[in-house]
Order: sequence, then C-alpha cells, then structure tokens
Amino acid sequence: MSERSIAVIGLGLLGGAIAARLCELGWPVRGFDVDSARRDAAQAEGVKTFDSAAAAIDGATRILLSLPNSDVVGAVLNELKPALCSDSVILDTTTGDPNFAVAQAETLCRAGVTYLETNVVGSSAQARAGDVTLLVAGDSATIDRCRDLFDALAARWFAVGPTGAAARMKLVANLVLGLNRAALAEGLSFAEKLDLSPALTLEVLQASAAYSRAMDTKGQKMLDRDFSPQARLAQHLKDVRLMIAAAEKSGADLPLTRVHEELLEESVQAGRGPLDNSAIIEVFRDRAT
Repeated sequence: MSERSIAVIGLGLLGGAIAARLCELGWPVRGFDVDSARRDAAQAEGVKTFDSAAAAIDGATRILLSLPNSDVVGAVLNELKPALCSDSVILDTTTGDPNFAVAQAETLCRAGVTYLETNVVGSSAQARAGDVTLLVAGDSATIDRCRDLFDALAARWFAVGPTGAAARMKLVANLVLGLNRAALAEGLSFAEKLDLSPALTLEVLQASAAYSRAMDTKGQKMLDRDFSPQARLAQHLKDVRLMIAAAEKSGADLPLTRVHEELLEESVQAGRGPLDNSAIIEVFRDRAT
C-alpha cells in the first residue's frame, strides 16, 4: 500500500472538498459515497471513485471518514473491518460523540488498526482552500506519521490529546463559532430595522473590536441571502445537541447555547435545515415586526 494514497469515505460538502484539495496537490485519492451524484462530482475533481467503501480503501493505508454522525461512522467501520489491515489508519473528521470515538479506537486497536480523530474547524469552502484548523487526537506516533497529510489539509493543526479530546475540543470550537454566527445574524437584522446600510454595517463590524471571522465567511451570504450550503444548518443543530448532552454529563451550564438551539430548531422547522448555516439570519428577519 502507498502511504501517500488516501481513501475518502463520504464525499459530501466536507469530504468532497477535502478530496478535491488533495487531488489538486497531487495526492492519489480514492473515494466512495452512497450518492452517485457525489461520486460523479468527485470524479470530475480527479478522485478515483468506487461503488463500495471496501473497494475504495483497497490500496490505501490512510482512510479518511467524512460522515454525518457517529451512528453512520459505526456502520461504515463495521462494513470495512474485514478489509482493514494492521497498518490501516482511520482518520475520522466526523463531529460526533467523544465517548463513541474512545470506544471505536479501543475496538479497532484490538484488530491492529489505528483510529485518529481528525476534526475540522471551518467550512467546506475553507477546506477546499486549505484554510481550516485540524484538531487531532489519538496515538502520538501515528499522528507524527500523518503530519504530511495534516499539513496538506490545514492552515494549522493541533494534537490535542488522547482519543476523545478532539471531539470535545471541536464542540467547544463549534460552540463559539456558532454563537459568533448567530450574533452576526442578529446584529445585521437589527441594522436593517434601524434603516442602516447592511453593507456598511458589515464593513464597520469587520473593522471594529466586534470582528469575528464569521463576518468574512458568512456576512456577505447573509446580506445576499445566498444560502447555498458550505455547512448545513441542520448539521450545526446536531452539533449543538451534542454540546448540550456533553454539558449535562459534565455539569457545565450553556445558557447561550440553549437559546441558539431554539433558534436553530425554529430554522429547521421553517424548512431551512438543508441550507447554509448563515440562513439563521432568517429567523431574526421572520421575528422582526
């Protein structure tokens, strides 16, 4: 097997962006997705696609998963187990339950397979450009072995500890990122009601101490009502529910996140779940009188 050859299982927004970036950088990428349209799109980017996950990982030591949730990860890994080898490395980008990650790492370790959490902080558009942060957790020797891959995928990456630490850190990062996005949405909708220029408001915010990177990635989308997805609103609601579940287990109090959950649920109920997470601004516009 080639150490440089990589299989990407899950070619949706994030997985497709990761696969396209690696192809652009000259990596041989093998891919699979249950959706044939996603396979076709990835193939157009240079990915060699296959009709099954097992076929895709044949010839690849490193296997990157980009899947909707922990349940799907578990199902895919069960399917792949007969095809995994002792030198296989699973790199899981899925935002999921930290306890699930620990259990999977232990199960795979017994089969001689290494599991690394490889959580991505950033949108699919940022992943396509390599402008994301990676949170990596697991065996330190394997992390060191995968430095070339992490350097290719991310502007910065951090080894954050043993398995489970990356999922926990990703929840913290997504909490702050999501609240920054919600605050921006509320501020821009407030400016609209105050008869301020939305474009000028965004420019002022970007130049002031109120600045967050959410303004660069989501501000213009909110103003243009361009909700073509880079990261889906419903997916962030899933992440927020994971945050609240982790808070309940740890004894943390997340009052702002609970309000955020209500806003996201309202958005999903209004049919905006498949849209970009910048569509949260429409909740504030809906509520405005």
